[in-house]
Amino acid sequence: MTDALRNRLTFGPMMLAGLLGLLWLDWKIEQATAGWIPANPADLQPHAHGVAGVGVFILLMVILPIATVELATLFTAKHMQPYKFLASLGSGSLVLHAFLTQFPWFKSIAASTLVFIIICPMIIAAIRRAWQGISQEAITHMAGTVLAMLYLGGLGWFLLALRVKHSADPTRFQGSTAAVVMILLVVKFTDIGAFFGGKSLGRHKLIPWLSPGKTWEGLFCGLATAALVGLGCYKLWPSALGTIDTTKALIFGIVIGGIGQIGDLMESLMKRDAEVKDSGQLIPGFGGLLDVIDSPLLAAPAAYLLFSLM
Repeated sequence: MTDALRNRLTFGPMMLAGLLGLLWLDWKIEQATAGWIPANPADLQPHAHGVAGVGVFILLMVILPIATVELATLFTAKHMQPYKFLASLGSGSLVLHAFLTQFPWFKSIAASTLVFIIICPMIIAAIRRAWQGISQEAITHMAGTVLAMLYLGGLGWFLLALRVKHSADPTRFQGSTAAVVMILLVVKFTDIGAFFGGKSLGRHKLIPWLSPGKTWEGLFCGLATAALVGLGCYKLWPSALGTIDTTKALIFGIVIGGIGQIGDLMESLMKRDAEVKDSGQLIPGFGGLLDVIDSPLLAAPAAYLLFSLM
């Protein structure tokens, strides 16, 4: 057994245990606070509910600033030079915005607040360069800061917004920890299916110059695994996943699993451009935090759309 595999088998279960603990806390708090957020028919919220997404909020507030710094470091290798603290603060602000969208008092200002959060880091970056009396590379600082913030904070927004979502129609999808777990399981089991499928059946390289280890056979095995995991989640939690059915569960698994693989390839593209193997060394066997969360975060917007349509 290689050291990398040993580290993955050691730290993987530890991360999984921590994740499940936070999701359990998330569910428990929502149950304990049932009725705290009152019904508001005028705002298309006909039913009272508890405070949702606390566990996911805590998770994202811890990992996104760290991952944003890792991403900013990759950008710096190509002379993009974002302001790391400002990008991390922006990512956290986007996550906070998503969490607050479940409260009636915030909904009237949600759109304007979101625009302010997106624009503000760019303005502050420009003011900082002007304050220092430096015009060189002002554009790269501004663009890098906003991109680093949006790449992770924007994607994280969708994951938390999905968790706190409450549809006006009670038969439609309502945010739940089961939906978040389904996304994570589909994405990660796609990786597992692709790895073992590629090891056993892999003959034709997917994109050899970008990710030499990935094969078309592995990809198809991964997508098949994703479809089965999606179906399994539906069978386990049918009432927590809106109007999803067997066919929709299979489609959901394939789409989300495929987008997760695209997210992995996107990060590989950035790392190759920056000429680094991993985004960091924080987690032995995995690399940086960005190497762990890139796929599920990129899948979050598509999952939000699919659940909204179901």
